[in-house]
Amino acid sequence: MEIIKVLASEFKKEVWQIENSVALMDEGCTIPFIARYRKEKTGELDDQILREIFDRLTYLRNLEQRKEEVIKSITEQEKMTDEIMDMLSRAKTLSEVEDIYRPFKPKRKTRASVAKEKGLEPLAREILEQRPLAVPCDLAADYINEEKGILTAEDALKGAMDIIAEDASDNTNVRKALKSLYTRTGEVTAKGDEEKESVYTQYYDFSEKVNKIASHRVLAIDRGEKEGFLKVNIAVDTVAAIAEIEKIYIVNDSECAKLVKEAIADSYSRLIHPSLDTEIRNGLTEVACEGAIKVFGDNLKQLLLVPPVKGKTCMALDPGYRTGCKMAVVDPTGKVLDTGVVYMTLDIHDKEKAKKQLKALIAKHNVDIISIGNGTATKETEMVVASMLKEISRPVSYMVVSEAGASVYSASKLAAAEFPQFDVALRSAVSIARRLQDPLAELVKIDPKSIGVGQYQHDMPKQRLEESLDGVVEYCVNTVGVDLNTASAPLLERVSGINKSIAKNIITYREENGEFTKRSQLLKVSKLGPKAYLLSAGFLRIPGAKDKLDSSSVHPESYDAAKQLLCAVGYTTDDIGTEKIKGLEKDVEKIGLEKLAEKLGIGVPTLKDIVAELIKPGRDMRDELPKPLLRTDVLDMNDLVAGMELTGTVRNVIDFGAFVDIGVHQDGLVHISQICEKYIKHPSEVLKVGDIVTVWVLNVDVNKKRISLTMKKPKEQAKDEKKSK
Repeated sequence: MEIIKVLASEFKKEVWQIENSVALMDEGCTIPFIARYRKEKTGELDDQILREIFDRLTYLRNLEQRKEEVIKSITEQEKMTDEIMDMLSRAKTLSEVEDIYRPFKPKRKTRASVAKEKGLEPLAREILEQRPLAVPCDLAADYINEEKGILTAEDALKGAMDIIAEDASDNTNVRKALKSLYTRTGEVTAKGDEEKESVYTQYYDFSEKVNKIASHRVLAIDRGEKEGFLKVNIAVDTVAAIAEIEKIYIVNDSECAKLVKEAIADSYSRLIHPSLDTEIRNGLTEVACEGAIKVFGDNLKQLLLVPPVKGKTCMALDPGYRTGCKMAVVDPTGKVLDTGVVYMTLDIHDKEKAKKQLKALIAKHNVDIISIGNGTATKETEMVVASMLKEISRPVSYMVVSEAGASVYSASKLAAAEFPQFDVALRSAVSIARRLQDPLAELVKIDPKSIGVGQYQHDMPKQRLEESLDGVVEYCVNTVGVDLNTASAPLLERVSGINKSIAKNIITYREENGEFTKRSQLLKVSKLGPKAYLLSAGFLRIPGAKDKLDSSSVHPESYDAAKQLLCAVGYTTDDIGTEKIKGLEKDVEKIGLEKLAEKLGIGVPTLKDIVAELIKPGRDMRDELPKPLLRTDVLDMNDLVAGMELTGTVRNVIDFGAFVDIGVHQDGLVHISQICEKYIKHPSEVLKVGDIVTVWVLNVDVNKKRISLTMKKPKEQAKDEKKSK
């Protein structure tokens, strides 16, 4: 219950909302299911909040478990006190718990542990008392012991100071005070060898405050250090740091106090600073990674939800030089109609012959769109395609599609099973076509890390990144819904309640028994029991089903309520999705939402969802988003001049800006300072992957292949437009 209250406070939600949400999670309900079909229990908490609650719940439970382990360890050592127990109960982070446990943690052999073995701990305590008249050498004389290797008083004092140094290093209050100092005043510094060329030259003489440094700089510096180009540390005022420790230990200016000061100075340089340097940097990296994972997740979400180009026959070209462009034509359902190789990217290639081949295929299969992969030889391919399109009467447009991960997919066991008759390159071409037709259905076949919309993704904690990205894919698939009769196994695996084994069994059932005609048939699928059915059924659709509810996102558990609703307002199931039922919402409002919901035995949120689905069953939320930008002509980088206005598609959003495809082979960068007139903390506040934006060219560096863009309308042009109005 304590954790529930903490979560309610942190997320500013009612205790009952958190309690119910946690109970549902503990019952094994998936987040998409809870968010969509248990709105009454959670108070309509959305998918994102529920995931954040789950992550925080996991952290707090791990924190409690660690506290129990630490309490057990300290108690077994017979060193537990009321003060330590109180400190542990108040600790709010794993870091605090570890700091409290630090003095009691079993250690490897250290200088202090050797001194303790020699019996010098009582001497260390005497020195720490700092009695005004005590003479250190006199105190130490009693500890001279040749058998233990203590030959002189100086040997004894040296051992005692090692014990004091370790005590200071382990002191919870010391670490707390210094962490605060490091966070407030510390600087991340990086040094590099000016004679070594690298992409990290801007960090060869770098420093920035710990509490101000941007996450993308932290990750860049970490990578530069890992690759051996940078030496990085946390710089802090040593005098100020030692003064913080002395406030805790020094009580006067006695001879013993002087020794304690020496031990403190040694402790700081040898033990404390290296430890805190690592801890502070790890903390910065952890925060930076979480930020980068969030950006990656946001970008992936937008990419997966790019609207499909429905009902179009698509020709895909996977560009290449020597080996030619691999080509595939797929029908509107993604079925492969034709494949081949076209040679048109090198000077020695017969481009006119290539055009004839493309024209013949367009005519033969009534091709509507062309999807071109954005890898090697894209520019040359695009130029031939654009030229060819001007020579035909059929209205055909093209789009350059990211082929990130296509090679990973085409070489996978999945691709081999799907297209055993094709070589790797042709499989890649098919994938490029399908990415334009339905990005979500195709991209779920690829490891999210390989899709290419992240930032420093290869430096992220593998498990955390996978958990986050899997959550994004799960959200997208379940939000859009899945056609039970056409979905691939990888797509089915992402549906709430469906695992790899069940997905395979659904495919097998479909192959053996034909298409599903109603949702209840799912219960006949091997290993798909009542629980999996409950969690998955609402997200699995059967377009054209006899019972129209089976083609909607209305959950089977609410079918009776939906039918009673239709009856109550004078409609039948045949009216679902027709023009006749478009007035349903007003009819329901006349009766009253609360009154009708009570009569049907459901909550108001569920009633609203049912009404929306009856009006437009199986609606695809992607249809309401801006359509992909298709092109019929091509630009060359050399055509770009400062001030030129262009329309482009946002391909990637990162901490310091966004990359925009403007129809040349190289994406242009809109720096965060050039996105809008107002101040923004992150580009994602304004932009998302897939957005169609108007940009102006700032400058072009052809040699370095860099294009700088702005989304701020040039002042002269803005003035002219104002005058014309």
